[in-house]
Amino acid sequence: MWRTGKKSMKRVFGLLAMLLLLLAAVCWYVWDSYSQFLEQPLGVESENVVLDVEPGMPGRAVISRLAELGLTEDGWQWRVLLRFQPVVLKAGEYRIDRGLTPPALLHKLVRGDVMRYRFTIVEGWTWRQLLQALRDNPMLDKGLENGLNELDWREVGANPDSLEGAFLPETYLYTRSDNAIDVLRQAAGAMQNTLSEAWALRSDDHPAKTPYELLILASIIERETALDEERAQVSGVFVRRLQKGMRLQTDPTVIYGLGENFDGDIRSRDLQTDTPYNTYTRHGLPPTPIAMPGRPSVLAAARPDESDALYFVADGTGGHKFSATLEEHQRGVDELTGKN
Repeated sequence: MWRTGKKSMKRVFGLLAMLLLLLAAVCWYVWDSYSQFLEQPLGVESENVVLDVEPGMPGRAVISRLAELGLTEDGWQWRVLLRFQPVVLKAGEYRIDRGLTPPALLHKLVRGDVMRYRFTIVEGWTWRQLLQALRDNPMLDKGLENGLNELDWREVGANPDSLEGAFLPETYLYTRSDNAIDVLRQAAGAMQNTLSEAWALRSDDHPAKTPYELLILASIIERETALDEERAQVSGVFVRRLQKGMRLQTDPTVIYGLGENFDGDIRSRDLQTDTPYNTYTRHGLPPTPIAMPGRPSVLAAARPDESDALYFVADGTGGHKFSATLEEHQRGVDELTGKN
């Protein structure tokens, strides 16, 4: 009896040992498979793979979509990963780059590292041109079909009665879920910050009495020259003219006042036709900005150069010739037009 019992115990221990070995082998296989899954990049074969995560989309649905894209298999490893790392995924478009592993993907979705697009407001654009560019953008034109209402402008931080010049020319980032309001809000805030910075830099005797007048001056500078190194000089001419009570006599304001009647060629009769924007017939600044000035023009408006120039004329090479007297200015005009 004792020997029989002893043999039975040996069989039991042998069976337990085999089961333990089998369990260890299974655990090792599972762990090795899971470890490889964690380190194995997703099957991205091109550079334009985009994952669209909808609002409220659960993790399991995201994995199914990844499987549909051929980037992974909808296996048990994902279920284990999601169980160990419960996450809240943020909606949006995600670019799936090569080398991205499953844990890295989850981190990307949790951070909300969505695809961002670029929209550029060009220096010197008018509000009409900016609005048209927004309407031409298929992702940003949402809500622009009937224009923007007063509530929209309140959200943006702009005055609907003076939109010209209200938005800083820069490149702004946006996501697919954004619209024109989101971009305009960024641009209006950027302009207010830039204008505040410039306003703090102006001298006590500066002729601009309000930040808005400084913005008007900056818009004229923007339209007069495309050279950053000239902006302070152009600003100096206008500031000294305003201080002396001289008319600004700048063509871009006249052109803006002509509106759709301007055919691309400014004539003597245009300079003599009075409008609120004709700085040949009226003293002081026009009633509103005439374009969207960039940061260099806004800063130049606040800090003009300290020369004695009161005139300038285009030199034919993209720059200008500056003069302190009318006689010197006229000689420069004659030289440039070949009259001498």
